[in-house]
Amino acid sequence: MAEHPSITRFREALDAAGGTGEIRVLPDSVHTAALAAEALGCEVGAIANSLLFDAEGTPVLILTSGAHRVDTALVARTTGPLTRADKDFVRAHTGQVIGGVSPLGHPAPIRTYIDPWLRRHPVVWAAAGHPAAVFSTTFDELVRMTGATELEVA
Repeated sequence: MAEHPSITRFREALDAAGGTGEIRVLPDSVHTAALAAEALGCEVGAIANSLLFDAEGTPVLILTSGAHRVDTALVARTTGPLTRADKDFVRAHTGQVIGGVSPLGHPAPIRTYIDPWLRRHPVVWAAAGHPAAVFSTTFDELVRMTGATELEVA
């Protein structure tokens, strides 16, 4: 079976960024951090959700622990006003679809923040450009590849 083109594009971005992680394709029914954690055999906190927000027309990517819900009022103290990005905004700025937004491989750099709670896990899993694909990484590697700034998000 051929690999989905969005996963192939992500694989190329991961290689270009010097990523060392493994890409896994999970069952289509895995659309929450809790289900992904169950399928991967890890804690939900080790799932790095990639959430794109609209900061008055500028994309902001928040990489948050699956155990957290982003407190937009708290984050907005650093980023300015945030609203949840719609599917067209997500596609335009990431080249990916909601549910499959990866931390890298976007058409242009996106200001990125990372939840320091992810540091608690030796292996972190994040989306790999497709709703059913994830990749393994470490907190430090994720920061290096994305240029993310640590920020309390919850």
